[in-house]
Amino acid sequence: MKSQFERTALLIGRENLDILKNRRVAVFGIGGVGGHCAEALCRCGVGALDIFDGDIIDITNINRQLIASHRTIGHDKVDVMREHLLDINPELSINTHKLFYLPETAKSVNLSLYDYVIDAVDTVSAKIELICRCNALNVPIISSMGAANKINPTAFKVADIYKTSVCPLARIMRRELKTRGIKSLKVVYSNEAPLKHGAKHGELSSIAYVPPVVGLILASEVVKDLIK
Repeated sequence: MKSQFERTALLIGRENLDILKNRRVAVFGIGGVGGHCAEALCRCGVGALDIFDGDIIDITNINRQLIASHRTIGHDKVDVMREHLLDINPELSINTHKLFYLPETAKSVNLSLYDYVIDAVDTVSAKIELICRCNALNVPIISSMGAANKINPTAFKVADIYKTSVCPLARIMRRELKTRGIKSLKVVYSNEAPLKHGAKHGELSSIAYVPPVVGLILASEVVKDLIK
């Protein structure tokens, strides 16, 4: 009988597929980046996912977010994503957390449960808190830098945070993490300069094909690290 992971097993081997099946990964932020990352991990055969997001789907999400449609407007993102992922893999163990991860809420999350953590949140304070706590627990983490105001998906790279350039968010993160003694962090970032007209009245611009690319790169790095 054929398996939905048959083609994946041909690529990485049954033993590595078994490794992924027995791993638990947390995705913080189920937006344009995190939603595509979570789906890719599910399709790769990761056995357990925890997804964190306190937001509901808005009409402005439709241009880039995997689960956003006119049908899902007003629904909790984690609930819609849970249904979507179980439709892909009914055997997936999935825990949903209707939570905005922030310094004020961080203590409610036990990060030691996870084999890998993915940071796809938007706020600097949340990213720093998550990274520092993972670092203290020696839990592997990968972080998404800025995907907004970008139009070139081929400009994204994987690097250590201290080897990044151009990205305004990465510049802030380098400074803040250095002051906290964080010596290394794997990130996905773009060396494309943000579009000048991208932000009006404090709002961030986006396009359909950029955030998904970032999410898929994040997923690829997690899978590679888990199976070494």
